[in-house]
Amino acid sequence: MAENDQMASPLSPPPRSRAACEPPPATVRRAVRRALEEDLGPLGDLTSVLVPPEAVAAAAFISRGQGVVAGVACAEAACRSVDPALEVSWSRRDGDVVRPGDEIGLVAGRLSSIVTAERTALNFLCHLSGVASATRRYVDAAQAANPVTRVLDTRKTTPGLRALEKAAVRAGGGTNHRGSLSDAVLVKDNHLGATSITRAVRDALERWPGRMVEVECDRIEQVAEALDAGATVVLCDNMSPGEVAAAVRLVEGHPRGRAGAVLVEASGGITLETIGEFAAAGAHLVSIGALTHSAPILDIGLDLLSKEASGDE
Repeated sequence: MAENDQMASPLSPPPRSRAACEPPPATVRRAVRRALEEDLGPLGDLTSVLVPPEAVAAAAFISRGQGVVAGVACAEAACRSVDPALEVSWSRRDGDVVRPGDEIGLVAGRLSSIVTAERTALNFLCHLSGVASATRRYVDAAQAANPVTRVLDTRKTTPGLRALEKAAVRAGGGTNHRGSLSDAVLVKDNHLGATSITRAVRDALERWPGRMVEVECDRIEQVAEALDAGATVVLCDNMSPGEVAAAVRLVEGHPRGRAGAVLVEASGGITLETIGEFAAAGAHLVSIGALTHSAPILDIGLDLLSKEASGDE
C-alpha cells in the first residue's frame, strides 16, 4: 500500500480512533533511519563510548509544557533502532493531552544506548507534538465559532516528513488536505496563466471523475465561474471574512451548493486570532500552512529516574 493510501483522504473528517492518528510504519522507519544516519555520522556516538558498557538505567520522557502528544512511533523506533534490547513503554499516545510534568513514556536498558538515541527520539517527539498542539489550538478556536468548520493542513511541510506531520495534524484534531499532487486537483492562479477556470475544471472532471476538483479564487466572480464549471471546492484565497461570507451565500444559493456538492475553504494569512471570524463567516474548511511550517515544538525532556546508573545487569 502506498503512503498516501494510509493517510486520510483529501477532505476526510477528523479521526475517530487512535490508530487514525498514527503515521505509516514504513515512513516512520525511513525517517528514523535517515535521522540516525545524520546524527551518528561515520564514527558513531563518540561520547557514549565513555559510558561503561555494563551501566543500565531507566529514563522518562517528561512534558515541560501543555499540549498534544504526537510522534510516539518515531521516538520508539529511534530507541529500538539504536538498540533492539531497549525496553520502551508509553503512558501517553498520539492525540493525548499532556501538562507540565506529565510522563509520556519510559525507556530502559543500556545507558550508552539511551543517550545515543535520546536526541533523535526527542527531535521527532518535540516537533510532531508541536504540530499536534498548534493544530488543537486552531481547531478549538474555529469550533468555538462554528462547530462544523474543519481545520486543514497544507503541503507546506518539511521535505521528507510530510506523512509524519500530517499524522500529527490528525492527532491534534485537524483534517488532512491532499497528501501529494496526485491526490486531487487544485487549480491555482499560476495554472490560470495558460487556461481558464471553466476549461481547467471541465478537463479535470473529464480526466479524473470522482476526484476532488478545487479552484483557488481571489474574487467573487471566480467563485461563480468555478461553481458553474463544476468545482467541488472553492478556495477563497486572502479574502476577508466578509468576502468569505459572500462566497458562502453564493454557494448556498447555487443548485449544486444547495445539494451539498460544494465546499467553501478559506486560506491565506489566517491566524489563531482571526480563524474564528472565518469560521463564523460560514467557511466549511480553513487551511493553515503554519500548522506544519511554523509550529513551535512542545518542550519534552528525557530524564534519568536516578542520578546514578546501575552497573548491575
